[in-house]
Amino acid sequence: MNFDRFELDARIKRGLHGAGYEKPTPIQSAAIPLVLEGHDLIGTAQTGTGKTAAFVLPMLHKLLTQEKPGKHTRMLVLTPTRELAEQIHEVIKVLGKYTPLRSATVYGGVGMAEQTKALKQGVEIIVACPGRLLDQIDRGNGKIDQIELLVLDEADRMLDMGFWPSIRKIMKLVPKKRQTLLFSATFTTKLEEMFGENLHHPKRISANVEAPASTVAHALYPVSQKLKPDMLLRVLKDMTPRSVLIFTRTKIRADHVAQQLKHAGYVADAMHANKNQKERQDTLDRFRSGAIHILAATDIAARGLDIESISHVINYDMPDSATSYIHRIGRTGRAARSGDALTLTTWADQDVVRDIEKILGTPIERKILPDFPYDEPLPKECAPPELPKTMSGRHTVTVRRRL
Repeated sequence: MNFDRFELDARIKRGLHGAGYEKPTPIQSAAIPLVLEGHDLIGTAQTGTGKTAAFVLPMLHKLLTQEKPGKHTRMLVLTPTRELAEQIHEVIKVLGKYTPLRSATVYGGVGMAEQTKALKQGVEIIVACPGRLLDQIDRGNGKIDQIELLVLDEADRMLDMGFWPSIRKIMKLVPKKRQTLLFSATFTTKLEEMFGENLHHPKRISANVEAPASTVAHALYPVSQKLKPDMLLRVLKDMTPRSVLIFTRTKIRADHVAQQLKHAGYVADAMHANKNQKERQDTLDRFRSGAIHILAATDIAARGLDIESISHVINYDMPDSATSYIHRIGRTGRAARSGDALTLTTWADQDVVRDIEKILGTPIERKILPDFPYDEPLPKECAPPELPKTMSGRHTVTVRRRL
């Protein structure tokens, strides 16, 4: 199966070929025909499933084959973070490289001048964070009254970040007669209540929700909280990392971890919301290029960070849910590469560990280092639970997910 069966515009096919796209992922196979047919859509999918191309490809095709005069904005993509906005914008540029369609990103944390210029010149596609988009509209710099295609990407994350009032205002400004696509890692009753009336008989699709890539191996390192800095250095000493992403629970801790690693001789930096957009983008560019080997980050980097070369994800702090764990470790094992997900876990993390193992369908290997100076009896979760009779005795997880 390849993309030819969708009968996309020849210019889009050329972009697909140039970008190295060969076979559609499951969510692309499910979504593209429905979008081309004009249906509203609810897609349950996480990052790494090919979700972005699943809506970009058919929408580029529709804009090209249903041309309209003028420089009106016809497609709007709302997304929770600047990083994800830039990632979507890049996919649009790559797949639409041989088309006349123009796109612009609109988000906070940077100056408005460049965004204002693009909006005034006219673009067919806007990829935006809700708050900054409303700022631009209020200043008369953007019009969305001729939107035909509206995408709400990572809708659950936008609600978590408090964007619902802004989203509701935006949906009142776009035409009622439009095609709407909603993508979310989960689809809860709350989401249905808030967005239900804004979609017209939507079709529903899903792509292996809460399933990590088969190329990721998982391990837990039980340790007390105060010994985590020492354990981190010990774990790093035993690996040959190409590119390591370390997740912390707080911005201060991300800075502390980065400083600790620098003092130990590693090329490291931190990324979190206290840094401005330029600093964050510069850090990401250096991490992507290999100039930085280790990046300590808060969950702001858990979604929308598309770097294929990440070899290891280390959870310095356990995330607050199993779903967040899946999002974090989705940063490694991408594009058929192998990856490792390592978690420093304390006794307080037992409930989340249990939830993660339920999703994975097997216990995760606990690693006890014989030469590490543990300062207290190891927590009970060091011993893996007994495997049900239906499970194998192997602890390394190999759950499949298409990228």
